[in-house]
Amino acid sequence: MISTLIYGLTIGGILYIISIGLSLTFGSMRIVNFAHGMIYTTGAYILVAVLPLLKCNFVEGVLIAILVVIPLSFVIEKYIIRRLYGESIDYAIIATYAVLLIGVDLVKWIWGTSPIPLSDPVGRSVTCFSVTVPSYRIIIIVISLMICIGLWLFFKKTIVGKIVVAGLQDREAVRSLGINVDKYFSIVFVLGSCLAALGGVLYAPITTVHPYMGFHILLISFAVVIVGGLGNLKGTTIAAFVLGMVMALTGRFWGPAAEAMVFAVMAVVLIFRPIEV
Repeated sequence: MISTLIYGLTIGGILYIISIGLSLTFGSMRIVNFAHGMIYTTGAYILVAVLPLLKCNFVEGVLIAILVVIPLSFVIEKYIIRRLYGESIDYAIIATYAVLLIGVDLVKWIWGTSPIPLSDPVGRSVTCFSVTVPSYRIIIIVISLMICIGLWLFFKKTIVGKIVVAGLQDREAVRSLGINVDKYFSIVFVLGSCLAALGGVLYAPITTVHPYMGFHILLISFAVVIVGGLGNLKGTTIAAFVLGMVMALTGRFWGPAAEAMVFAVMAVVLIFRPIEV
């Protein structure tokens, strides 16, 4: 049971790292960002490319992957997302889904379609209550908690963070103060993209790297954001870890239904709390 709980927290940590970017994007820009899945996949493939090419260690590969997606996310925000501000949410869905499809085709063209496995970068285990748990999963949990604390400090203690939080609550009021809120939301978009790439590289050794991995995680991440509340950062945090535990516990007793339970929880939430956009 201990191993199941650790696995649930690991999945919850990964879902949090990825989903918080989606929640920020929707809360600030009212954009449903399917391109998030492309950034997630790109981060994983950059890691796969640089590890043997540069003969670097895993940590260096993670940093390189994040640095690569920064200009990519900036281009997406400037030339696609920024043009959709104030438009119907349908345009954002179509445009960002197109970016995701283009990204998948580019990945298949460059790296092929075969899944690429990655080994555990730590290769060690710890014993907890007579149960052996991979150290790498503990590290993921710690990283996700550190990011959670870091984002809390960012939004509570920094000027940029306070402007973003205010913009999430009332965008027009912040703009009326003479603040270019769109500039700060661009920073948030890049930050969310970096977190998506980080989620991709951290999850890569647990699963396999393949061109369609972004589709898979994106659906679950959207379920997390919906359960937590669109644009609700605290709710997204709680929902990520709760749904991670739901997947782990369901998988323990009935593996094929693990992911289906996530969407069952989402359906129940939507019944009692319909989405308002």
